[in-house]
Amino acid sequence: MNQNFEMEDDLRPEYDFTQLTVVARGQGRKRSPITVQLDPDVAKLFPDSGAVNEGLRLLMRLIKQSPSQPSEQSLTTSNNS
Repeated sequence: MNQNFEMEDDLRPEYDFTQLTVVARGQGRKRSPITVQLDPDVAKLFPDSGAVNEGLRLLMRLIKQSPSQPSEQSLTTSNNS
């Protein structure tokens, strides 16, 4: 039984879904990158994500090398001063 029939399209012409972005859902989707907004003075020194990552990795190495690692509380307190 081969039935050939055309489906009737009830959508208006202005509802063009051909340009929609497909968003993956479920377990197989990729993780989206974390977005961080930099203050203008910081963005001058770190113009792209590579520069930011390099600077943060340097800071991480320095913290690991220091004899007395600052606690999270002291880092937070010093940033709010």
